[in-house]
Amino acid sequence: MTGEFRKRLEEMSEITDRRLEDYMNGVLSGTSGQRKVAEAMKYSLSAGGKRIRPVLTMEFCRVCGGDPEAALPAACALEMIHTFSLIHDDLPCMDDDDMRRGKPSCHIAFGEPTALLAGDALLNFAYETVCGGRLSAETKIALITELTKATGVNGMIGGQEIDTAFEGQMDESVLLDMYSMKTGALLKSACKMGCIAAGAGDEKIAAAELYAEKLGLAFQIIDDILDVTGDEKLLGKPIGSDRGNEKETFVSLNGIENSRKTAKTLTDDALGALKAFENTDFLKELTLFLLKREY
Repeated sequence: MTGEFRKRLEEMSEITDRRLEDYMNGVLSGTSGQRKVAEAMKYSLSAGGKRIRPVLTMEFCRVCGGDPEAALPAACALEMIHTFSLIHDDLPCMDDDDMRRGKPSCHIAFGEPTALLAGDALLNFAYETVCGGRLSAETKIALITELTKATGVNGMIGGQEIDTAFEGQMDESVLLDMYSMKTGALLKSACKMGCIAAGAGDEKIAAAELYAEKLGLAFQIIDDILDVTGDEKLLGKPIGSDRGNEKETFVSLNGIENSRKTAKTLTDDALGALKAFENTDFLKELTLFLLKREY
């Protein structure tokens, strides 16, 4: 990873963090009796993370000839929905995880009812956020449509249902379907929404979707590998949590070395999809960074 890439990734993450801070401060300023749920929203949203989805949105906007600043509300909305999913995933009725990104999970810090409401509030605030900014009404409708599909029953929420309903009885086909929906859907939206914000045509949107499909599967397989081999301090949660819950993972079905090979193949396919765009050096480095990450 070059110094230039690292600097730019940090800058884009910081831009996202500052805008998210502004949004949450605005929410908090309008609260009274409901302040606790607003604090829980901000707590989880500001807990850190790589901000990969917002970065992808802004960068695909740029490589399609758009202004990344115009895509920032949509990028932040994606991070809100991602955070909502993490809050709900950690609840006792789901994965029952006490730690997230090195901090107590939202339901541990604020109680289960407030955590549930905080997730719901972030989901709704995400759509409000997309409606802001300077993009045209037509473009905003296209962004909201894409985001709604990625979040719903045929996207992230559907993937979570498969994860819950088929626990302990998944073959590889079901597992990959679940990964494509639970993890991949929002990554696809991140890339496609960047293209939409830039006014890109169908060919580039399709190439972005293909890129994200391959990247999303590779991303989740690396997560499975890190759940076995990772450093708890870097991950911010106990390793082996999926195995402890007796969940199937790509690693449990295929082993670590075969999983690494598959992740590498998927990453190569994602890089190939970037040929439809120009000035993709940053995206190429980001793709390889995610393959080789340690957390």
